[in-house]
Amino acid sequence: MGIAIEIVKITIDSIPTELKNPTVKRIHLEIGKLAAVVPTSLQFCFEVVTKDTILEGAKLHIEEIPVWAKCKNCGYFWMATEPIFMCKKCDSGAVEIVSGQELDITGIEVDDNGDDSSDYLF
Repeated sequence: MGIAIEIVKITIDSIPTELKNPTVKRIHLEIGKLAAVVPTSLQFCFEVVTKDTILEGAKLHIEEIPVWAKCKNCGYFWMATEPIFMCKKCDSGAVEIVSGQELDITGIEVDDNGDDSSDYLF
């Protein structure tokens, strides 16, 4: 629920003030598989916290980011599909997680109902 509330706050704060009567249509998110976020739960919480706001009815477009790791010893780079973080090439435990922990808003689609019904993506 806390993540959904923060998404709402960030989205509302990001809407340009010159838009007269904005309606948020879609929020684009990148969520890493290690971010401990369940997309369906986030969607449910988002629907609850957006009720009676300018975000009501907006959809979350979630792109799941895979876990990529890099061995600090041999430099091998791979997509980790198991929760075992050892280098597949040299068996080293000196592994750096390169991606998979993201939780980013990458875009917001807004309809400006006050002017010419233009769509904005920012």
